[in-house]
Amino acid sequence: MRDTLLLFNAIGFLAVTGYAVYLFVYLITTRLAYIRLGKKEEFNKSLSERFNKIWVNVFGQKKLLKDKKSGFIHVLFFYGFILVQFGAIDFIIRGLSPGAHLPFGPLYGAFTFFQEIVAILILVAVVWAFYRRYIEKLVRLKRGWKNGLVLIFIGLLMLSTLFGNAMGLIWDGEGTSLHEPIASLISTIFGGIGEPAAIVLFYIAWWIHLCTLLTFLVYVPQSKHAHLIAGPANVFFNRLGKPGKLEKIDFEDETQETFGVGKITDFRQTQLIDLYACVECGRCTNMCPATGTGKMLSPMDLILKLRDHLTFTGAAVTSRAPWVPTVAFANTKGNQIAFAAQGKGQEETAATAFDYSPNLIGEVITEEELWACTTCRNCEDQCPVMNEHVDKIIDLRRYLVLTEGKMQPDAQRAITNIERQGNPWGLNRKDRENWRELDESIHIPTVKEAQKAGEEFEYLFWVGSMGSYDNRSQKIALAFAKLMNKAGIKFAILGNKEKNSGDTPRRLGQEFLFQELANNNIAEIEKAGVSKLVTIDPHAYNIFKNEYPDFGLEIEVYHHTELLAKWVKDGLLYPSHEIDQVITYHDSCYLGRYNEVYEAPREILRAIPGVKLVEMERNRETGMCCGAGGGLMWMEEHVGNRINVTRTEQALAVSPTVIGTGCPYCLTMLSDGTKAKEVEENVQTLDIAELLELSIFGKKDTQAS
Repeated sequence: MRDTLLLFNAIGFLAVTGYAVYLFVYLITTRLAYIRLGKKEEFNKSLSERFNKIWVNVFGQKKLLKDKKSGFIHVLFFYGFILVQFGAIDFIIRGLSPGAHLPFGPLYGAFTFFQEIVAILILVAVVWAFYRRYIEKLVRLKRGWKNGLVLIFIGLLMLSTLFGNAMGLIWDGEGTSLHEPIASLISTIFGGIGEPAAIVLFYIAWWIHLCTLLTFLVYVPQSKHAHLIAGPANVFFNRLGKPGKLEKIDFEDETQETFGVGKITDFRQTQLIDLYACVECGRCTNMCPATGTGKMLSPMDLILKLRDHLTFTGAAVTSRAPWVPTVAFANTKGNQIAFAAQGKGQEETAATAFDYSPNLIGEVITEEELWACTTCRNCEDQCPVMNEHVDKIIDLRRYLVLTEGKMQPDAQRAITNIERQGNPWGLNRKDRENWRELDESIHIPTVKEAQKAGEEFEYLFWVGSMGSYDNRSQKIALAFAKLMNKAGIKFAILGNKEKNSGDTPRRLGQEFLFQELANNNIAEIEKAGVSKLVTIDPHAYNIFKNEYPDFGLEIEVYHHTELLAKWVKDGLLYPSHEIDQVITYHDSCYLGRYNEVYEAPREILRAIPGVKLVEMERNRETGMCCGAGGGLMWMEEHVGNRINVTRTEQALAVSPTVIGTGCPYCLTMLSDGTKAKEVEENVQTLDIAELLELSIFGKKDTQAS
């Protein structure tokens, strides 16, 4: 009788497990089929670098631990779940063959003890996660039933294991065991039941455990928990090189009918992995300056809308139903689309199923969402599975601009001015070098003048449109030039030969104009015959350092704060005059998150006598954007609060007398912020170069005008 029951148990196990594994494989291959609808691309193997990313970000949980509380919970879930799988295998073996267990020999007792400790820790983590999501109600966390279902799954797995082990002790006649303290406690509570009842309860717990485990297996690929599979894959296939670097469009490719991304299948396959890797943790949205100031954009919702659209499109193109068992989910939109594509169902069903458009912009993602992005990459920096949001937004902008000819009027005005005069204001291109006339005591030669005079120079100083034309930013350019004179550094500028770096057009989606500017600027830089370029503009710094090389530029690129910090350290510049100010430093996104330059500006401030450096709550990697990036410098904000004012409020919270920056765009935005808060008389906004100039040359009027 016992053997017959065990045989039926084994047959039931094989049937249920086989069906669940079949569904799991079907779901994985279906998602892969959807992802393969994207464009293929060359794969840069670099396996050692990719496996290192897996080690650091998957097993090291590096990004998750940026949020200490949630990160710790996830570490418990991640490693605990891996470890308890051995316990699950052991539990299943014991149910199939009573008396058998994993062959750990003398270590088996330690294994069972450790398993129980881990199970208790996971149960604590489940309660903690439930509290943070449903009681504390963190804004970034969704509170639907699906999220609670997963916690129930995990809790059931742990409880069924502990209860089953307890019944196993009674079944074996042991009652208690030092290696299973929790199970022993439970067995003591149920000590009055006999062996037959213990066997029945053991198998009830065993089947609950098995069915929960297999349900979870099938549920994972069709839920946000697909990140358990897609997340590590996404980390592995993540683009190498500098983060935030935009892909070059080949305008000579005659096979391209459109430019940018207008349909989900226009994305690269690796970009589509992002969509199924999303954890829905909300960290990206929580840090987004657009979301935080009431704009329509939510980075997480952007990814989720693209994911759902990929699923519907995949169902239509491949005829593979996304949700299983199909009988249970027959009325879902994705399955209806798949059935209609297979020719199944009535005409009315097919019409309803295909009530969607393959077009992304306007149908799935609104133009307002696309133009709200500042390209600050705070979302990407926070994402635990290394999703890339910004490049998708830029690809969609490119389609709008290059294929449909659409752009926000304010942005279009700036683009037109850059096309005509090489600067966003449309000021005369012949006036580009006139800023140096503001202080003729500073030696600022153009390349042409230096070459004519036979002067050698080490650096090409890229002034940028802000430094050349903006009255406030001209003071930064003059301060840096004066400091270079003081340090004995030979440099020259392109003068009227310089044009806009192209960052604004490229981030706004006008790739054609960017490439035209890039090729022109590279030609002028090469004529200068230098190997080093320095700029006061982080946007130009980033684009020259990371994106111009795709067009043939080979040159060392520096931000002015990097060189100033070096010259101070080397003794070429000596800040001696005391500046009795409380200074908070605002990290530029394109200097910090894009290029990891955080310490150089702070080293300069620490070297200045009298300066008290205080940090805003959001600083360095978590620093908030000023609102000027992504071309938004040239666009008015009509929805929600102004980003620059919100960032200014964060600075004012630490009671500074000076807000320091390393970017002319940031300085402009924060200066406007102090005016909006009516504190400009008490709180100055100054560039690092201006502060260093003040300490080296003595007090002068450096108040922002």
